[in-house]
Amino acid sequence: MTTALDHYHARMQRVLDHIDRHLDGDLDLEAVSGVAAFSKFHFHRQFKATFGISLHHYVQLARMKRASKQLADGQGVSVTEIAMDAGFESPDAFARAFRQRFAQSPSRFRKSPEWEPWLAAISPLNAARSKIMQETFTPDQVTIREVGPTRVAMFEHRGDPQTFDVTRERFIAWRKAAGLTPKTSSTFNIWYTERRPANPADYRMDLCVGVSADQKIEGEGVREGEIPGGRCAVLRVTGDTHNLEPAALYLYRDWLPASGEEMRDFPIYCQRFFLDTPEHGTAAELHLPLR
Repeated sequence: MTTALDHYHARMQRVLDHIDRHLDGDLDLEAVSGVAAFSKFHFHRQFKATFGISLHHYVQLARMKRASKQLADGQGVSVTEIAMDAGFESPDAFARAFRQRFAQSPSRFRKSPEWEPWLAAISPLNAARSKIMQETFTPDQVTIREVGPTRVAMFEHRGDPQTFDVTRERFIAWRKAAGLTPKTSSTFNIWYTERRPANPADYRMDLCVGVSADQKIEGEGVREGEIPGGRCAVLRVTGDTHNLEPAALYLYRDWLPASGEEMRDFPIYCQRFFLDTPEHGTAAELHLPLR
């Protein structure tokens, strides 16, 4: 059974590799299904069942991701050329689609990219790729650190995870208004429940940003808080940090029982970072508080 599943995933991986190499070419259903030797009559359902998004959506995101990197590279490629490479009939159509997806125009992105909305828009692509490329973790990736306390501004999310985007947008808007950027101010997620509780209304997490001792914390929905200092088991995840549940499960299920350590009375949390080249994604360090 495992061998058959591995073979199936290998065929799907072949599809992703083909799309990566042929973004300028014909990537319709018939062409792509043939790469994996699947029936075109079923492939669109197979693709969505495996990756969580449709083939059309995946190809669109892959082309827009490449177009974004061409804009940000500053190599002098014209917007018209980039639009044609991305499969658009005109620069105007490309500009509309780009603005709708990334909340910024191509020209503005070229001058000063805003990576947060970009990463949020690209996250379904990263999540799709991670479906059959699950990262595995080993004990040597976990370090035990003594961390100091951090004063934070906190936005609470309570209720269905499907409404989380609303909380995140409020958090980002407040942080921007306060002059706190991810590059200069540490950002955190604190999880009180599992990612998909049996009752979605039970879902609880906090979005936090580190603030100085004299920073005023005021506004609707925001409150002052503190991430306490102490010993923590820390596991770093790079690239796709859309779903950190596998890393959290590894800490709880595998690392902790074998370590002989005991948990402190504070939830698991993560600190998020931009990589040196933001278009390559983000990094996250999961902290499991220890006694």
